[in-house]
Parts: sequence; structure tokens; C-alpha cells
Amino acid sequence: MSATAPRQLEHKERLAWLRLIRSEKVGPASFHQLLSRYGSAGSALEALPDLARRGGASARLRITSLAEAEREMEAAERLGARFVALGEADYPPLLKEIDHPPPLVCVKGSPALLGRAQIAVVGARNGSLAGIKIAKLLAGQLGAAGYGITSGLARGIDTAAHLGSLESGTVAVLAGGLDKPYPPENIKLAAEIVERGGSLISEMPLGWSPRAIDFPRRNRLIAGLSHGLVVVEAAQRSGSLISARLAGEQGRLVFAVPGSPLDARNTGSNALLKDGAILVTEADDVLQALAPSLSNPYSTRANLPASGASEDGPSSEASDGALEKVLECLSPVPATVDEIIRHTQLAAADVQFALLELDLGGRLERHSGGAVSLVDVSR
Repeated sequence: MSATAPRQLEHKERLAWLRLIRSEKVGPASFHQLLSRYGSAGSALEALPDLARRGGASARLRITSLAEAEREMEAAERLGARFVALGEADYPPLLKEIDHPPPLVCVKGSPALLGRAQIAVVGARNGSLAGIKIAKLLAGQLGAAGYGITSGLARGIDTAAHLGSLESGTVAVLAGGLDKPYPPENIKLAAEIVERGGSLISEMPLGWSPRAIDFPRRNRLIAGLSHGLVVVEAAQRSGSLISARLAGEQGRLVFAVPGSPLDARNTGSNALLKDGAILVTEADDVLQALAPSLSNPYSTRANLPASGASEDGPSSEASDGALEKVLECLSPVPATVDEIIRHTQLAAADVQFALLELDLGGRLERHSGGAVSLVDVSR
């Protein structure tokens, strides 16, 4: 794909994108595959039932209707929010750099703030008084230096980060729909963020109440929006450590504030420092580390084309032979995609599309590290 100037989706096309990403078993990765293969969301929607059938679906795949997409878009307008598509000028510039960026994000508040360089500040929900104080102080100082401050609207450290950067501009990433801020006690803070020139952003449907499994998706966006991520207090098993891991995988700088080893809330953040995170005791530690990368803050990675099939992959469905070969080498034991490609000696695009068909058919299970397996029907 060659780099193209950002373009605005037509209303009809935006609705088709919304229908596709909201349809059953379609996530960001499969959305990009489908759009690349079929050239438009409308064509991909038409192909979905047959792809699911080929993949072995036992029931009809639920495809979001035009009426449902229109209702969600109208609900966003009533909320004062709007959907921004990957490739459009207002799409957050760093977010489009991650693997499989969300095709659409729902945004309420200042689009200009999302275009500014961001630093994430995250940490424990049960933050100590000292942790909350330093998070608020760091967020205020980094905001005064010109950065937008990104966090997850959670209790404790996240709340302190947002409060510390209200004046300079803060971005809250939600795990549910924009009309379902969580936790409930931060509903007022969410409204104040928008009133003070900040932004709320989510990839989840309006009306969606966040579940535990939705928070890692939110953390992926927090890391993806930011040049660097600062952890202030995190236990050994915490969402903040997930955010730090994702930030590292995305090539962002990871920072941590040291804390007392006698406080379990510092176990994870201190472990990050042992693993190579940049130690932070003041805002200048973050500013100096980020300065070199901001001389050219955004890469020239191509925008996802809003229409037109990819030229670097086959334009037809994976053949029955390719699907059969992939099925033959799969089992309930996870295997990596590279292993499947080597074993089948098929083109990578054919293997990926065969896996997409199996995924849509409900026969594929995806694991960490990019491994896949057949669904174990005996469980």
C-alpha cells in the first residue's frame, strides 16, 4: 500500500464500516483482512455469510443491520460524539501505527488534543496518597510542557492523572461505550474532561457496559495513543502491567516511578524498573527521554485505504484446497501461523484467509503469541 492523503468517508461508507466492525466475530484484525481482500466494507458484508459457511459455522453469523448502525450513529450524535475512521485526518496519528488499529473510534471532545503528542500515566486503582500525589504532579507538569495526558478513567492513579492535566488537556480511554463511563463515580469527571477541552475515546459500541475482558483492549489503546507510558504504583498482577507490556510491544518508551518494596502496590512497578523501564522521580526524566523521538514524532506508515482492494494479496477467496490443507494440520494443540505456512507450503495470504474463514465459522481459537488451534468441541 502506498501512502495516500487522508480522506473523509462518505456517510454510506462510514455506516458500512460500522456494520462490519460490529458484526459477530469481526475484530480489527479480521476487519483489515476483509477490507483488503474485498476492497470495501459493503462487499465484505455481502461475503460474510458464505465465508462463515465455508469455515464450518453451525449457525447463521449475526451481521449488524443498517438500521442498527444508523441507530448507533444517531446515538453518538445525540451524545455530542462522532465516529472517526482509520485514514481520516482526525484519527489519532500514533494509534494508526499499532498492529491492527481499530477501524473506527468514537470520540467526544477536542479532536485537536488527539493530534497532540501524548504521554500515558497509569497505575493502581487503590493508589496510596503518595502515589496519587505524584501522579497528579507528573501529569500537571507533563501537560504544562505541551503533552496531552492519556489514562483510563479508573479509580486511583488514573483519576489523579486526569485531574492533574484537566487544564492542559487530558484524554480518557473507556473500556465501554462513551455513554457508559466506568466507574460510576467518575461520570462527573468524564463530563468535566470534555468541558475543559479534553477528549473521551472508545472503540466499543455505544450502550456497552465494560466487562473484565474489555479492559486489556482499552489498555491497548492507551499505549497506542502515547509516545511513552508512565506507571505509578502497580501490583504484580495488574492492568497497568498489561499496559506497560503492550507499550513495549508497540515500541513506546516505558517509565516507572519507584516505590517502597514493603508496599505490594509497588511490586509490579519496581519489577518494571528491574526489567529496563526508565526510572522516573520527576517530569524531566520523561521529557528528556522522549525528546529525541519527538524530532520526528509520527512515522510515514501508510493509511489504510478507504476503498480498493490490496494489490499485495489474492483477490479471490482461499481455495477449498487451501482450507483443507490448513484444517489438516490444525488440532486443539496451538500452532503458530508461521508453522502452518511452513507445513502447508501455502502462500501466507491464503493461510491467513483460511484462518479467517475458520474464525468466522466459530472453529478457530486464538492464543497469545499469535498461535491458533481448532476449537476443542469436547470441552
